[in-house]
Amino acid sequence: MRLWLPTITWSNFRWSWSLPAAFILFFVAAAAPFPFGSTNDLSIAFWCLCLGLGVMFAPTRDLRPPHLWLLAGIGVIVAGYAFVLHEQLSDHPWVAPFQPIWKQASDLLGVPIAPSAAILKNEAFFALGAPLANILAIVLGITVGADRMRARRLLWVIAISGAAYALYGVASFLIEPTMILWRDKTAYLGSVTGTFINRNTAAAYFGSCAVIWILLILEDVRRRLPEHHIEWRRLSFDLRAIPPREILPQLSCLLICLMAMFMTTSRAGVGLSLLAMIVATCVFLKRDLRPRTGIWISLGSGVAVALGLLQLLGGRVSSRFDSQGLADEGRMEGWKSTLQIIADNPWFGTGMGSFQWAFPPYRSPNISIRGVWDAAHSTPLELASDVGIPLGLLVALAWIAMFVILTRGVFGRRRDVIIPLGAAATAMLSLLHSCLDFTLQVPGYSIPFFALFGAGLAQSFSRRESRVMTEPGGTRGKSRPPQPQAQRRAGCRSLTKVSRF
Repeated sequence: MRLWLPTITWSNFRWSWSLPAAFILFFVAAAAPFPFGSTNDLSIAFWCLCLGLGVMFAPTRDLRPPHLWLLAGIGVIVAGYAFVLHEQLSDHPWVAPFQPIWKQASDLLGVPIAPSAAILKNEAFFALGAPLANILAIVLGITVGADRMRARRLLWVIAISGAAYALYGVASFLIEPTMILWRDKTAYLGSVTGTFINRNTAAAYFGSCAVIWILLILEDVRRRLPEHHIEWRRLSFDLRAIPPREILPQLSCLLICLMAMFMTTSRAGVGLSLLAMIVATCVFLKRDLRPRTGIWISLGSGVAVALGLLQLLGGRVSSRFDSQGLADEGRMEGWKSTLQIIADNPWFGTGMGSFQWAFPPYRSPNISIRGVWDAAHSTPLELASDVGIPLGLLVALAWIAMFVILTRGVFGRRRDVIIPLGAAATAMLSLLHSCLDFTLQVPGYSIPFFALFGAGLAQSFSRRESRVMTEPGGTRGKSRPPQPQAQRRAGCRSLTKVSRF
């Protein structure tokens, strides 16, 4: 156990004002999934309080100009939310029109009713908790994750806590499948949900943790191989040289996460998680693959392994694909109804957190009358229906910018590449899954991984680039003093050794 966990000694713990922020971030990232996915207002308020305290103690010593630009971009998102929130809460909005439902209610009741730009007064204030927690998590992830060692520790915290929740989920399903923690389980009795209420969110969470475990295992194995580039003919011999006790704990955690993921029987969660694992593995091994055929062989091998795991561990998932297809018809009809809501309220939406009350008049007759639609099962569509198209587009642009920066970090770094790669892979998984469900609307999932997104963004910039940006006038295009040839060769050899991984 000593070799596969990060080495921790008392000499590592020297007091600084950055320790409280790091401790708060690690605590929140590990504990947020515990109280039933943190979907109730009390849990969300507690995490906002913790993350707010962490931001107050956030270290600024390691922040560099690219990080400040990231924080400025997040500030633009905050300003957009503040403007929309003002319009939806104010009795005298600046530009937003009043919802016609208030005049209709006043005419029917025969009494004057103060109008509002939202269909529910003050609901936007209470619905702000989850987005605020996500914003605080990514800000704290950037400031704490600007230090590479703390960013790596955050990766380990999420991976180990995910394996612990997966172990609990499998054990509780085998021992008492009708309970979630101390409450009765009222839905998904035949599926593992861990500490979450919904099996789809649980599948995305366990799959995301499995992605992180795969990257940690690949990095550890790659570091132990003797060659600078993998010799595939000797790979089996080199792998046998690794002591089993040094790699088995990580493989066990990966297997537990995979078992829990498949036992959720979530089609989209399992399928997208396997896709994220394949992509993350191929990207990590990109330097060791043949230029033309290597990537296709790697992708084909990954798909074959994924299909094998699906048949071996995911029999119930396969049966759901066979019986129900790729998507439910009712969900597609729900998306069409949500598009009608957006078309009627394009600028400021119906109000944050108002989807459950805005949906019934638009509910398609092709949807079963059973149940209440309290979510659109598509986070982008629900966001646009709640806050309007302009703010929805601003958030979409922020996601695009995040993927661009993470991709730049993945293909630009040689050391600690698993930090931006893990953030990019889990971001892809969570975003694609949220287009089909509401994973990112569950704080127990979104808070840990928004923190990871922040750490991945912070580690997508090298210190060398920051020094170029901060030096007066820059150093690009300027000549350097000549160095002796022997000194240049020695420097190149030392740089190669340092930046090998």
